[in-house]
Amino acid sequence: MDNTDKKILALLQQDGRLANAKLAEQLNMSETPCWRRVKRLESEGYIESYQANLDKRKLGYGVLAFVQLTYTAHDTKTTNDFISIINNCDNVLSCHNTTGNADFLLQVVAKDLDDYSHFVDSVLRKLPGISDISSSISLKELKSSTRLPIA
Repeated sequence: MDNTDKKILALLQQDGRLANAKLAEQLNMSETPCWRRVKRLESEGYIESYQANLDKRKLGYGVLAFVQLTYTAHDTKTTNDFISIINNCDNVLSCHNTTGNADFLLQVVAKDLDDYSHFVDSVLRKLPGISDISSSISLKELKSSTRLPIA
């Protein structure tokens, strides 16, 4: 990966809808080599997908919670069942297997506190092997980004 590739990644992180002609113009290169570089970055997995970033609040999601889950059982079946359930929950934005006191950290959105309470009761409390659920509700989001630093 050279500096041009890094510039392509940085520009596409800022605007995933940037047309190839505009991208090539900003890089001071012709369109065909620029297009080839983007396709190579996609095929090599540097660019995983393109998406629009949406406003949670405008879509009615007023609650953002960080949920720590602790398991009593760490067997393969319990873990695979957990992964399957979490992957099918649209309210779960991200899930991380973590070090520390908890086994997993989830980022969850809900319409309001009643909706979040329903999610906890209907999904999280029904997960097999859970010994502790600890939630922290975000009072105010100060920064939210999926952009990676391109060095």
